[in-house]
Amino acid sequence: MPNYERDLPRDLITELGVRTFINAAGTYTVLTASLMRPEVVAAMAAASTRFVNIDELQEAAGRRVAELIGCEAAMITSGASAALTLGTAACITGKDQDFILRIPDLSPDMKSEVIVQRLHRYGYDHAVRNCGVKMVEVDSAAELEAAINERTAMMLFFNDREHIGQIGAEEFVSLGKKHGIPTFNDAAADVPPTENLSKFMKMGFDLVTFSGGKGIRGPQSAGLLLGRRGLIEAARLNAAPNSDSIGRGFKINKEEIIGMLVALEKYLNRDAEAEWREWEQRARTIAAAVAEVESMRTEIYVPPIANHVPHLKLTWRKDTAGISAEEVREGMRNGEPSIETTPASTAASLPLPTPPEGVEEMMIGVWMLQPGEAEIVARRLHETFSGV
Repeated sequence: MPNYERDLPRDLITELGVRTFINAAGTYTVLTASLMRPEVVAAMAAASTRFVNIDELQEAAGRRVAELIGCEAAMITSGASAALTLGTAACITGKDQDFILRIPDLSPDMKSEVIVQRLHRYGYDHAVRNCGVKMVEVDSAAELEAAINERTAMMLFFNDREHIGQIGAEEFVSLGKKHGIPTFNDAAADVPPTENLSKFMKMGFDLVTFSGGKGIRGPQSAGLLLGRRGLIEAARLNAAPNSDSIGRGFKINKEEIIGMLVALEKYLNRDAEAEWREWEQRARTIAAAVAEVESMRTEIYVPPIANHVPHLKLTWRKDTAGISAEEVREGMRNGEPSIETTPASTAASLPLPTPPEGVEEMMIGVWMLQPGEAEIVARRLHETFSGV
């Protein structure tokens, strides 16, 4: 296996003065998500030495992805957000070249509305609105059916919020099929578990997207769009390298396509049970370091849907431990080595009861830690609570 620290001719990140850190947070885009496997990096380097026709490569790679996952068709995109835009565009335009040229300027003869549950509105649906559509919010199944009309292009489902919407995934799909409306499930952060890669297509969603740079550990600039063949073909017509299309800016080159494909192959062939045991052991290692902090409680917590992997949840009283969660985060970030932990906003969005007044909570993500880093996080966490 190559030693990349040794083989790199220059450490440009250090030269540029950019801070590096141990990732005890998770696969956040702002923190550059996951680290690619060495096999992915090697495959991308090999691909960089040859020329190919990008359409031919997309076609071949899409067939291979569909074969691996067991879906009708697939394409590799420049991230899950790009997949949201391209999938929405496909539902609006189909293969109509005139419509493809017009979007996002939707004329009266084009479909122009996307139905979404009110509680499923989220920061990433801007990628859907890029297509010029109007988001039609509903709460119940009855409201959804009443909202469907000749302008309805698509129904959008945010998988991470299934537990808070009135309409579950299976009913959502059923309603879409009943009225002949394509359904799109944004499951960007929802692997692991591995079976999710095929679960939602088997459930009947017409389109599903996953991020490539999170749990699958492909390029951060890549993602997967899975779906019905006609919709995937239409999505490709709305994408680069087609020059006059809404997706022209979503370029994905041969390196990312090959890297994403290799990452998917490695992900599907990994030992998932051994990986899970390793994550739990890391959590226990870190928990032991703060076991003696007064009022401290620790538990291994697995979010129910997105980022469905073991995290270490810490709970303590500020008046006894003498430090707040934000102060712990800052202490970990500003120490040596710098360590990023799960942001407060993420912990607040989890389906957990609000802690009582005076009780502090924080999450430590362990699945992006590299060998030996759990021990470093444990030491630094102990020092932060001890005021060392």
